[in-house]
Amino acid sequence: MPTRRLLLTALLTTVAAASLGVSNGALAIERPFPTFAKRGVMKPDQFPAIVIDGKPRILTPGARIWSTDNLTVTPGQLGPASVAVNYTEDESFYIDRVWILTPDEAAQSPRAQNINQPRQ
Repeated sequence: MPTRRLLLTALLTTVAAASLGVSNGALAIERPFPTFAKRGVMKPDQFPAIVIDGKPRILTPGARIWSTDNLTVTPGQLGPASVAVNYTEDESFYIDRVWILTPDEAAQSPRAQNINQPRQ
């Protein structure tokens, strides 16, 4: 019985949020970026290549890319447009993690996101 009540409460909450016009963006969580992440503008290229701030870079074989919805995407799913990103490099300076930034995240300075610090 408690499970049924919990499911009913969850359903009613979802319906209420939808009827009030609450979007996913309003329910978004703040994404924690590593302090050693860097900010740049990325443009997809022939895999595994990407261009960050006008410079050709290489994705690692296990690189992960997160969309603005915080879902992982493959390089083939990226459109041709340039996007603001936070990214990390491995010890060989290959790109191993990329977060495509939302407009709100892109408007924040790297200092406000506590990034762009030396790796320790």
